[in-house]
Amino acid sequence: MGQLALQRVSPLPSLPRRLPSLPPPSSYSPSLLFATASRRPRRHGFYLVRAMSSHIVGYPRIGPKRELKFALESFWDGKTAANDLQTVAANLRNSIWKHMADAGIKYIPSNTFSYYDQMLDTTAMLGAVPSRYGWKSGEIGFDVYFSMARGNDSVPAMEMTKWFDTNYHYIVPELGPDVEFSYASHKAVDEFKEAKALGIDTVPVLIGPITYLLLSKPAKGVDKSFCLLSLIDKILPIYKEVFDDLKSAGARWIQFDEPILVMDLDTNQLQAFSDAYSHMESSLAGLNVLIATYFADVPAEAYKTLTSLKCVTGFGFDFVRGLETLDLIKGGFPRGKLLFAGVVDGRNIWANDLSASLKTLQSLEEIVGKDKVVVSTSCSLLHTAVDLVNEVKLDKELKSWLAFAAQKVVEVNALAKSFSGVKDEALFSSNSMGQASRRSSPRVTNAAVQQDVAAVKKSDHRRSTEVSARLRSQQKKLNLPALPTTTIGSFPQTADLRRIRREFKAKKISDIDYVQAIKVEFEKVIKLQEELGIDVLVHGEAERNDMVEFFGEQLSGFAFTSNGWVQSYGSRCVKPPIIYGDVTRPKAMTVFWSSMAQKMTQHPMKGMLTGPVTILNWSFVRNDQPRHETCFQIALAIKDEVEDLEKAGITVIQIDEAALREGLPLRRSEQEFYLDWAVHAFRITNCDVQDTTQIHTHMCYSNFNDIIHSIINMDADVITIENSRSDEKLLSVFQEGVKYCAGIGPGVYDIHSPRIPSAEEIAERINKMLAVLDSKVLWVNPDCGLKTRKYSEVKSALSNMVAAAKLVRSELIKS
Repeated sequence: MGQLALQRVSPLPSLPRRLPSLPPPSSYSPSLLFATASRRPRRHGFYLVRAMSSHIVGYPRIGPKRELKFALESFWDGKTAANDLQTVAANLRNSIWKHMADAGIKYIPSNTFSYYDQMLDTTAMLGAVPSRYGWKSGEIGFDVYFSMARGNDSVPAMEMTKWFDTNYHYIVPELGPDVEFSYASHKAVDEFKEAKALGIDTVPVLIGPITYLLLSKPAKGVDKSFCLLSLIDKILPIYKEVFDDLKSAGARWIQFDEPILVMDLDTNQLQAFSDAYSHMESSLAGLNVLIATYFADVPAEAYKTLTSLKCVTGFGFDFVRGLETLDLIKGGFPRGKLLFAGVVDGRNIWANDLSASLKTLQSLEEIVGKDKVVVSTSCSLLHTAVDLVNEVKLDKELKSWLAFAAQKVVEVNALAKSFSGVKDEALFSSNSMGQASRRSSPRVTNAAVQQDVAAVKKSDHRRSTEVSARLRSQQKKLNLPALPTTTIGSFPQTADLRRIRREFKAKKISDIDYVQAIKVEFEKVIKLQEELGIDVLVHGEAERNDMVEFFGEQLSGFAFTSNGWVQSYGSRCVKPPIIYGDVTRPKAMTVFWSSMAQKMTQHPMKGMLTGPVTILNWSFVRNDQPRHETCFQIALAIKDEVEDLEKAGITVIQIDEAALREGLPLRRSEQEFYLDWAVHAFRITNCDVQDTTQIHTHMCYSNFNDIIHSIINMDADVITIENSRSDEKLLSVFQEGVKYCAGIGPGVYDIHSPRIPSAEEIAERINKMLAVLDSKVLWVNPDCGLKTRKYSEVKSALSNMVAAAKLVRSELIKS
């Protein structure tokens, strides 16, 4: 199969439209911002402009209309060949580089594109392939690469978890003392050469060695106390080989992403960081070195360690989420070094307040000098939508408040020009008017909602009965067997089902026809679960496009894009809603569908809701009030829905909080406050239900061990939680003596892999759980929802899951 090393595609075929295109003036309120970017005279494809200090940390790789997603899935399904996938990828990369060059960006990144994940790319570069994938040597190809990411028929995928506090997932490296590292992917160098062939000089980007090691985990069979940093001397020679190749190819800059520096690192970890870069100093000779940090401010000791490095030319800092970054700079910055100032938000979609950013830049100028400040994004633009030009349905006022990745590139350059003394007064005036419009718009604030939120802070909203007593009441009503089986919520979203929803949204089919079509889908899903012998059913969520968007479309204060897609992992994209104003629930959202489904079966049917914290963390959230205020507003809306479901006779209600851990601040000093209000928001949603109503929640693909006490404090009756893909590390918290009295369902198989585990394998997992959990509280379920899987896979996997539960159940009876 294809190699990860880029194969030259010449000539490069064009996609149906230029990717990504700059929006026309009418699509963005400060229209002069874009007009300025497109009026420069060209010579041989380049603009004749003075060099400007502008930089982009990284850019979305999925494409403005998810071109990479569709190319990947076509390749995985065997419909297209490796070279077809590589051609689409080459077109996307070239379009991105040209867009940045055309906008006037000086420091353009390369190697930020990935077929799946940048951490997996680094694993490939270092040749750190787990032995189960059968790779021995040579350039790593698509077969091994995608097996690590997705698994295959023979072996499971590597663990996947959240990238810091974002909704992006990375593939966790599996390391140990016996790993033999080798230079096994030349992607970084090939991508630099590809851009250079276009006449574009780029800054190759690598995940820094300390971030890579500290985000890894000990491989299976390796002692959990193994020091990952002990491998630094083994991986640095590979990095040096990459440097040599880049210098030979003509690279003048290199960027190391070291976001781990914003975490609470101890003295030994900081010393390892300093030693690593000191060790690389001689091999970096001839290259300008940028170390980029992001997602928070750098702690004082880490800042001191970082800025003392002699081999570094420039330092990148987040001035959006790094609330104390400016004070750190004021306290001292190394003379003669460049400061890459991340003043344009890479994680949200609001238009930059250009005047405010310019003031920040002017403050920095006074400290480090004008010629030493480079205008940049706060982090990679990977975490925002691609191009606002594709949003033809957003209203003019709201659209004037927004900027996606393509627009943020132009914002960076506009600030750089203004900072260089070429301020466009008309442009800044237009931007200021847009900011004022947002602040004063009546659609943003609802006084009654603000009062309701103020009132909820006066109570902790706990249910009046202890969970053990509630579970007894619920068991009398539900009469479930030991080790009850269930699924997380969604069933496969087929092409036909998506077509039906599209036609309904486009008003091509009537309400009656749509309801009938969804009813048929419900009947199919319910019949399948009954035939398989599942105990607590779900309706499959056929009526839902996305677990957040579905609710946001029915709540006030939300807006939606047509193409505002953001990569979550691999080919999986999400389209986050935009929360622009105060949130209310005008009417019931799920009662009609849940009631319909419950009437189709005698089994308990879960009412499926998305929790307030997950809706918050998986949306583009307004930045004009504290996040917890918005979360409490959503919680009150979900509370109304929970109570309406209960009145309609739904006895099991699941309120998913898949993203609760994701929003945890990166610094320990800030975590308690977040967990307090996040857990409180969840409790608000179900505080007034009867003891006989069973409240479930679900969490997935994060490290939960360090917040287990907050999870217990949520006071849910049952929690289903990802476990199998992470090598069952969740179970270790119970081995360490944490007592969990509520129902709990650690996932018994990974739904993000096409691999189908046997009943014996699942039974073995269940028995491992029973070694640390009481059979009276243990549930049996997959890791996550089944939306992305095929029905053939779902039927086989769930059949094996139920068989395994029955097998273990019979063994319990015998004993």
